[in-house]
Amino acid sequence: MENLDAVLKKHKLTKDEYENILNILGREPNLLEIGIFSSMWSEHCSYKSSKKYLNGFPTKAPWVIQGPGENAGVIDVGDGMAAVFKMESHNHPSFIEPYQGAATGVGGILRDVFTMGARPVANMNSLRFGNVTNNDDISRHQRFLVRGVVAGIGGYGNCMGVPTIGGETFFDESYNGNILVNAFTLGLAKSDEIFYGRAEGIGNPVVYVGSKTGRDGLGGGCYGER
Repeated sequence: MENLDAVLKKHKLTKDEYENILNILGREPNLLEIGIFSSMWSEHCSYKSSKKYLNGFPTKAPWVIQGPGENAGVIDVGDGMAAVFKMESHNHPSFIEPYQGAATGVGGILRDVFTMGARPVANMNSLRFGNVTNNDDISRHQRFLVRGVVAGIGGYGNCMGVPTIGGETFFDESYNGNILVNAFTLGLAKSDEIFYGRAEGIGNPVVYVGSKTGRDGLGGGCYGER
């Protein structure tokens, strides 16, 4: 492959990761395969830089039905019921397009919760914005972001009939360059009727359903990690 260093830099892969790809495939990957590995091994999908911190949290207990590794976490709350929950950041998409970025952040975790077999019942959020108090371009843009993000979070939740019951918002100039938008969804399900996303068994068919890849390309989903 021509100019391998440039290709790896563009796809945010290290030399060690490329060597791992060679070992997995037993050959040199083509450009499409590099794009797939780049997306799947991104921070957005694999938590490769934050996993060591996430591993410090307790995830096993008699009441934990499902810990890390599925679409959402599941906790037994008694009487045959389970709490299903998910939290996700959608920072950079909300900085680029505040309404749609925040709305799709909420939509993503609503999807993850109800695909586990739960009914979403509540949303929450944790937001960080830059300075909104000055009469300059930065503060005007931050106020625009605040309005868009709040409208996007509320709009998507309201369309789905899921109320936003609480949240927190802080302002500091350190967020002028990139805001933080974290969304949380809680759902309820019967503890013996949880649906899992991991398929097992050789020979099962794979069915791909959805629209064509958008103009943002294979790595489009990774914007959320910035």
